[in-house]
Amino acid sequence: MPKVLISDQMSPKAAEIFRARGIEVDEITGLSKDELIKIIGNYDGLAVRSATKATKDVIAAATNLKVIGRAGIGVDNVDIPAASGAGVVVMNTPFGNSITTAEHAIALMFALARQLPEADASTQAGKWEKNRFMGVELTAKTLGLIGAGNIGSIVADRALGLKMKVIAYDPFLTAERAEHMGVTKVTLDELLAQADFITLHTPLTDSTRNILSAENLAKARPGVRIINCARGGLIDEAALKAGLDSGHIGGAALDVFVEEPAKASPLFGTPNFISTPHLGASTDEAQVNVAIQVAEQMSDFLLTGGVTNALNVPSLSAEEAPRLRPYMQLAERLGSLVGQLVSDGISAVKVEVEGAAAELNIKPITAAVLAGLMRTHSDTVNMVNAPFLARERNIEIAEVRHERETDYHTLVRVTVKTPDGDRSVAGTLFGMTKPRLTEIFGITVEADLNGRMLYIVNEDKPGFIGRLGSTLGEAGVNIGTFHLGRRNEGQEAILLLSVDEAIPDPLLAGICQLPGVKTVKALVFA
Repeated sequence: MPKVLISDQMSPKAAEIFRARGIEVDEITGLSKDELIKIIGNYDGLAVRSATKATKDVIAAATNLKVIGRAGIGVDNVDIPAASGAGVVVMNTPFGNSITTAEHAIALMFALARQLPEADASTQAGKWEKNRFMGVELTAKTLGLIGAGNIGSIVADRALGLKMKVIAYDPFLTAERAEHMGVTKVTLDELLAQADFITLHTPLTDSTRNILSAENLAKARPGVRIINCARGGLIDEAALKAGLDSGHIGGAALDVFVEEPAKASPLFGTPNFISTPHLGASTDEAQVNVAIQVAEQMSDFLLTGGVTNALNVPSLSAEEAPRLRPYMQLAERLGSLVGQLVSDGISAVKVEVEGAAAELNIKPITAAVLAGLMRTHSDTVNMVNAPFLARERNIEIAEVRHERETDYHTLVRVTVKTPDGDRSVAGTLFGMTKPRLTEIFGITVEADLNGRMLYIVNEDKPGFIGRLGSTLGEAGVNIGTFHLGRRNEGQEAILLLSVDEAIPDPLLAGICQLPGVKTVKALVFA
């Protein structure tokens, strides 16, 4: 039975879902790093919010860990490269608090427009400064979105309902998507020059860090009001304060800061500045939603292999998993075959799918190929860390779908680039469930890839099969299956046979000495 640790406070719905799905769960919160390291090896899954730090040391101690689930969007507290290297899936729940975060951004925009916090403080102090607080309407104003993903699109929808004009800067926003959202796609400079309000909805990456730098803030329209409910670090906070002090920035509202908890920010006390303590996801509905989602996602993965909202492995829904599983097994064995026969000098891998396979999610198939291929380098390789290991070795990956007719109902082909040229293998599914090799290095040969096998390249001449059979028989090796293929009569031939036990090195050396033998290789398939 899989076992999960919930190490941060979250809705009890999460534990209820784990138990209902047959997963053992412990709820132990407030652990120190050393305490977490001491017990993490007992668990298959770790469910966290933002307090637990899944560092490299924690992941190294998590010898049984298979998945980390973050109940929320940000995964700054998870060392994703370390998790990938250890073969641990990292998931988040990007949609559970989307509406809540978008609504908080809209609320802060209203608060800036009408100076609500200052007006509230003044009124409760008995001042009644009605003439002091002159706001602005949102209607007909231009809202600039930096980031037009899930949350940004919700903000855009709400802003359009307020009769605002919405423009968006997002390198991944297509013209079709912008039209569907009802927004105008612009460059960052165009957004800065036109926007009356700017709201940020992008992750913190090397390319987005300080996207509102001193230089970019200087380009902004005078009097612009800025809202950030995304990630701390997207705005240069010192430059923002300078802009507020000078009046170039008309107002700013931050729910997130570079340093959190933010207890001594230089922005505090600055006129026209509003702050909240990272409340974007803080509604009852959002906390229940992300707890439910992380528990369901982790359960699907641990029980069925379904992968949803993963950050370091292709997504594979629980519905897709049963249909894709035979293809992934075929792909893994094709990758393993190539890895065992061509273990050095691979600079590129191409995965091609035809027929029924072309209609499927190709990402898990590619990951399975790489897992089989890279397993020749390490016995701890899986679909999570195989792409990571391939990138470390500068192996280029390509995926191709073919709509063309094929001799098989479905086909997966794996081609690797080596210093000696391309090497290709292909396979299909027998009965749509059983992996079967159909081609190896340009030679047609049908074979199951199971257990222990012997791969031989030889000259196609009479007498060879008899000599090989005698050699194996004299050594007491039983042949299970026997598969032959050749390029042309009298030319190079390939033999794949399954054996019941491991073939010792002296026997392999003896087979190499048989007349006509060019290559001999012992293969093992899980």
